[in-house]
This record gives sequence, structure tokens and C-alpha cells, in this order.
Amino acid sequence: MREGYEGTGPGAITPDGCAVELYARLPVRDEPDIIAAAVPAGAHILELGCGVGRMTHPLLERGFTVTAVDESPQMLERVRGARTICGPVEGLDLGETFDVVMLASFLVHAGDIEVRRGLLRACARHVGEGGRVLIQREGADYHTDLPRERADPSGFTVRMVSAEPVGDGVNSVRAEYEFPDAVWTQTFLARPLTKKQFEEALGEAGLAVDKYLTEDGTWVRAVRVE
Repeated sequence: MREGYEGTGPGAITPDGCAVELYARLPVRDEPDIIAAAVPAGAHILELGCGVGRMTHPLLERGFTVTAVDESPQMLERVRGARTICGPVEGLDLGETFDVVMLASFLVHAGDIEVRRGLLRACARHVGEGGRVLIQREGADYHTDLPRERADPSGFTVRMVSAEPVGDGVNSVRAEYEFPDAVWTQTFLARPLTKKQFEEALGEAGLAVDKYLTEDGTWVRAVRVE
């Protein structure tokens, strides 16, 4: 387990506190539609931090080719129909490029600045000429509108319980997921980023915002700049 990360509940827990069984249960929302509308039809997508394939599988169904990367072999065991690669994303160097590189699940908010830099450099390193990088970032109030709770129509409740400062602009965030038959918790480190800080982080990696894809600014399309 990485320092500052923890997970509880049934089944395997990944180094960043994610429960494999929990993520296998979480429903797909509108993310695949957002992605499909922002990239060319049939594109080859490099999905960084794919987990159990919650977005991988809908993208495959929409006709995309996906290379899925995750550091957890237990997560990758759940992925079907995609080429899979097991290893840390921040050090990835496949020696090839893709039409689209995707960094979802708020990974850009990694508490460790060097990890964030590695993630964004991996995006820049693997996107082909004229390609696109899709990044999911936190909403403006994710660390302040707390505690908050959402009852999902599929039958579980997710609670964002707290975000406690631990120094250097990083918060320790605690989330709870309550199902009728099981409860999971996850504690992780996240660094809030203003729009300016986010765009500066992109620039440091040789990327620039092309378009904010959603009204809340949580999905972003970026391009590589020389």
C-alpha cells in the first residue's frame, strides 16, 4: 500500500486503496459518451489507469480499439477484449504512439507532484501527431462541499466524507461506498488544482488545453505542443 492510501472492504485492495470488487460494481455513467464525442471514430485509445475496464468495455462496444494499462493485476483480470499492460502509469514508455491517450479517474490530482509529472509526461510521450489527450479533473468544490452523499439509482450510496489537509497543498480524502451487502472505504491523497495550476501542469509536460468538454470543466481535451 502506498503511504497515505488505504482501502477497506471485501476482496483485493490495490496499492492506492481501490477495492477491485467495488470498482467492478460501479455503474458506467456518461463518460463513454463524452469520450466518444471528443475523438475520431474508431480511434486507438491508450487508457491509463483502466481499473476493471468500467470505461474500457463501453469504448470497445463503440468501435474503439483500446490498450488498457493499470498497475494492479487483479484489476486487469477483469478487462476483456482489450490489450492489457500491467505496470505503473507514471513510468510507462511503450515506444509507440496512439490516436488518443486517456487519463481519467482524477489521476492528474495525484498528491505527489513527481507522480503527476510522470503521468502527464506519459500522456505526451504516447500521443501521436495530431492526436488528443483526454483528462478527467476534479470539480471546483470537490474538496470543500463536504461531507456530501449521493444515492445511486443502481442501489448503493457513495459518501465523500472528508478532505483533511496534510501539508504542501495535499488533502487526505476519505470516501465510503455502501451497498446492501457490503461497505468499502478508500482513503487517498489528492492535490486540488485551480484551472491555472492545471494548465501550468499541462504546459510543463508539453501539453495544452484544446477544449473543456463539459460545463463543469471536469473533462478536458489537450494536445501536444512543440
